Amino acid sequence: MKKKMYALAAFMLSGVVLTAQEVSFEEYDLDNGMHVILHQDNSAPVVTTSVMYHVGAKDEDPSKTGFAHFFEHLLFEGTENIERGEWFKIVTSNGGKNNANTTQDRTYYYEVFPSNNLELGLWMESERLLHPIINQIGVDTQKEVVQEEKRLRVDNQPYGRFQEVIGKMLFKKHPYRWTTIGSLDHLASATLEDFQKFSDTYYVPNNAVLVVAGDIDVAETKKMIDTYFAPIPRGKDIVRNTFKEDPVVPVRETFYDPNIQIPAIFLAYRTPAQTEKDAYVLDMVSSVLSDGKSSRLYKKLVDTKKKALQVFAFSGAQEDYGSYLIGALPLGDNSLDDLITEMDEEIVKLQTTLISERDYQKLQNKFENRFVNSNSSVEGIANSLARNYMLYDDTNLINTEIDIYRSITREDIKAAAIKYLKANERVILEYLPESQKEK
Repeated sequence: MKKKMYALAAFMLSGVVLTAQEVSFEEYDLDNGMHVILHQDNSAPVVTTSVMYHVGAKDEDPSKTGFAHFFEHLLFEGTENIERGEWFKIVTSNGGKNNANTTQDRTYYYEVFPSNNLELGLWMESERLLHPIINQIGVDTQKEVVQEEKRLRVDNQPYGRFQEVIGKMLFKKHPYRWTTIGSLDHLASATLEDFQKFSDTYYVPNNAVLVVAGDIDVAETKKMIDTYFAPIPRGKDIVRNTFKEDPVVPVRETFYDPNIQIPAIFLAYRTPAQTEKDAYVLDMVSSVLSDGKSSRLYKKLVDTKKKALQVFAFSGAQEDYGSYLIGALPLGDNSLDDLITEMDEEIVKLQTTLISERDYQKLQNKFENRFVNSNSSVEGIANSLARNYMLYDDTNLINTEIDIYRSITREDIKAAAIKYLKANERVILEYLPESQKEK
């Protein structure tokens, strides 16, 4: 009887997902190459206007890193028609909010307004694209902002530099070897012309997707888009470099952090591009290993054996390659090598034994729940639509991604662990307190 009830609950949850997650949208291209996606949801008087540009840290010159993230700040400085320092005032005084973020692969800007201010949002984003003011005052100001951000979020943050170190260990050719914040020395030595060239190259309509989602009238929205974006000239076609990495050479390195007292151990693996099914499978592998108190690593190392204060496993899938990290912070006198041995035992279990049917069903339920929550707001839907179009070449992934997870079998999980979590194709980072450094 319990089995029947469990199966019924799983079936009902699946039905809820199918109903709740159906997102309708319309997409088309302007003559200048800008892609447009519209999603109408009149349930609340709110609208999100967003533009995603296909430029991230991986598009940078190795001698001029940090530019993509720098522009995330610089393009709030003002335009020909928005005075310097007025951008945020305009947004807040009209009942809105805005932000931007950068990854290795793209840069994203958005505003959320009451729907009667849709035209304002469209005008502001068109201004950012067509009339940005890139001058020495703005560049100098934002250099100071980025310097402070790096000090706060990286240099003075406990364990704040592990991604920087592991990136260099995993990637020898690909630009994923540096972080999005890049080098402050590169930014300091860059000229105004360097920044203007970056803008002219990547901030063009044919390198962007515009998403309008929320309480809109589709016909009126199209007219506004045509008014504000269609006249923007097409930019030159962007030529992107491709990089083919050799297999990972095993190496063990040590990094000393002055901001920590407890060491950490990281096992890092290179994984496939985010569009490949195995990238989705590795998400499930992460969940099995460290998602929640019932996960294998937590239950073993934190709860039962009390060898670790914290454990983690996560898949960082990206456009060209991904990275997979497994790690832990030791408790008491337990050594980093002891933690490696324990973690390797769990990896081998995944590689040699199928997870149970019960654990598999729990995984499926968990990912269905995540799928529902990921697009529970218009703001989240706008982001998903832009990302799915630009980085996956499949806008409708917003409706079908759950089918990929549903198609993953227990055998797929085992196979991915065998294929990617190889001890002879990984790097190990000992992340230690600076106090342990030999004088």
